[in-house]
Amino acid sequence: MKIRLFGIAVMAGLAFAQAASAQEFDDRWYVTGSAGMNIQDNDRDTRNAPFGTLGIGTFLNRNWSLDGELNYQNPNDDHNQDLNWSQYGVSLDLRRHFATEGRDWAPYVLMGLGYQRSEEEFAVSAANSPWQREEGSLAAKVGVGIQSGLLGKRAAIRTELAYRADFDDNSVAAPREDHFGDLLASVGVVIPLGAPAAAVAPPPAVQPGCADDDSDGVSNCDDKCPNSKAGELIGNDGCPVPVTLDLRGVNFDFDKATLRAGSIETLASAAAILKSHPELRAEVAGHTDQCGKEGYNQQLSERRARVVYDYLTRNGVNASRLAGPVGYGENRPLEDLGQKMPACKSEKNRRTELNVLN
Repeated sequence: MKIRLFGIAVMAGLAFAQAASAQEFDDRWYVTGSAGMNIQDNDRDTRNAPFGTLGIGTFLNRNWSLDGELNYQNPNDDHNQDLNWSQYGVSLDLRRHFATEGRDWAPYVLMGLGYQRSEEEFAVSAANSPWQREEGSLAAKVGVGIQSGLLGKRAAIRTELAYRADFDDNSVAAPREDHFGDLLASVGVVIPLGAPAAAVAPPPAVQPGCADDDSDGVSNCDDKCPNSKAGELIGNDGCPVPVTLDLRGVNFDFDKATLRAGSIETLASAAAILKSHPELRAEVAGHTDQCGKEGYNQQLSERRARVVYDYLTRNGVNASRLAGPVGYGENRPLEDLGQKMPACKSEKNRRTELNVLN
């Protein structure tokens, strides 16, 4: 079958690197772990202590994630270091991530609700000490943090500052208090489980009773181009179709030709695929949005194509296999918004592409 060796190979290889743009969010489950410092409420008469967490969660959509988390801390009594005071609990934490296209990190706000159990030793008399109180109570948490991108990554980093209200109203050290407020500062890791699911389209079906003389996977009954050549990418009608790979992970700011953070991974994957398929030739093309003068946009698109071209050639792709770099300015928009500000600022139109030539 003449089907599309180069097209399938490149598209499959770039699919993973472009997932952050092609998908709205990573819906895999992940595990989390963090360590930090618990700044104790002074009314507890306990010392500040390190704490750790372990959890599991998932993104509900591009901006919201939900985690279930266990925590543990073991501060000592401030006046008597021989008296143990430990606390552990569980919480359900909802995070609202403020994600922006082309940025590989996002700030977030946190809201959580859970249960905290306290084990507090205290002295009554020298003969009978220590006694111990073990009780649980409702706890609520709010906070802010920053998390790096998760899509296409083996792990993400999360830094967080949170306030936890522990509604413990039976403390021996502070019997008049009906709740305590602790400050939690931590750094953690987010590890996704498994690989993202990828949908694979089935090959065109050959109708019974119809031959396939050019072996392109399309029967003669439906083949409008019965003399297709080996190595061409064939559409459902049997005719060659152009292969254009939009490097969606390679993004540019408005009126800029410098790469955004997160673009290097997509370009590295493109270079690796091109090097592993030496028969592949491609045109490097740059495009702009529709703001500004046409002549300026033409030059800007050429500079953007040059950035991608230079990266590929510096990273092992022979220049003889690359046509261009070519700039198409604003003349091939994916969405036609016209020159009116700010509608003309289309991130879809500010793009680079690899146009397969063979």
